[in-house]
Amino acid sequence: MKSPDWNALATRSLTGELISRSQAQAVLEAPDEVLLEQLAAAYRIRHHYWGNRVRLHFLLNAQSGLCPEDCNYCSQSKISTAEIEKYPLMAQAKIVDAAAKAAELKAGTFCFVISGRSPSESVFSKVLEAVKEVKAKHELKVCACLGLLTEEQTHRLAEAGVDRVNHNLNTSEQYHPQICSTHTFSDRVQTIQNVQAAGITTCSGGIIGMGESDDDVIDLAYSLRELNVTSVPINFLIPIPGTPLAQQNQLNPRHCLRVLCLFRFILPAQEIRIAGGREVHLRSLQPLGLYPANSIFIGDYLTTPGQATLADFQMLRDAGFVLETSNGSILTEQFYGEDASVNEMSKWA
Repeated sequence: MKSPDWNALATRSLTGELISRSQAQAVLEAPDEVLLEQLAAAYRIRHHYWGNRVRLHFLLNAQSGLCPEDCNYCSQSKISTAEIEKYPLMAQAKIVDAAAKAAELKAGTFCFVISGRSPSESVFSKVLEAVKEVKAKHELKVCACLGLLTEEQTHRLAEAGVDRVNHNLNTSEQYHPQICSTHTFSDRVQTIQNVQAAGITTCSGGIIGMGESDDDVIDLAYSLRELNVTSVPINFLIPIPGTPLAQQNQLNPRHCLRVLCLFRFILPAQEIRIAGGREVHLRSLQPLGLYPANSIFIGDYLTTPGQATLADFQMLRDAGFVLETSNGSILTEQFYGEDASVNEMSKWA
């Protein structure tokens, strides 16, 4: 297949045109020798909307394991035998302490996650109180990931000050039954629509590398565009021992970069975040992922460790990116620019 003109594809994306399925397939099927051309075209779009800014997100697993769902990728699901910590909702003081660490690390968003299908009223009430205290003490945006939510629950989250709710589609509608049987793709879509009805911005993305086809990846991107979500985390499967997908190993760094380019072509204005698995699958090519994407998680993930914070800051500095805070201001030399030494940054290692 002849490679498209990537620059022309970027121009069409910038005008708001949805790229065709054949063009999307060409992005994923392109040979390695044109990868840098794809990244340059994706960066044109990214730079138009985001410049060289990078947003940092800090993730807290506030309630771990004990989940009744059977998501095949997840170490916290009822069918997983993975050796992970399992605990009920953290005490409010611990949640607020974690938010303080997020603020210290210059994260713009504090992502608060609990395991489970949907929060009970007692847990939900405690979540609301924790959110209120975090918002009162720190200049952070709060993103809550709480499972399936009703419209009434999302309105209460809005009243408590939640800025964003995460609920990933994870994969295409066609492939979803291969990944989970205890809830449907439509259940996930309904939660996103409930969040939007409450006036809260939406965070929804997916997991790449679960055995899906290229068409499934494209369908996921199209679905997210149709839902007009605000933020799009792209996870690359970490095959955790004890989960049904423990033997999945279909990713390489170049494919991951092409996936990120695809999502930028289809979702030009959205915040695109390189999420779980970037350290495992992008490896030494992580900086190139920030040419299509404009945000990352800093610190650890739900049940797997992330890259050392010092290494993330050094990566951003070396690549010439600047940090965007929760209020939209820019941190450059005062934080990790030309005057910042490795010793000054070492406290975040």
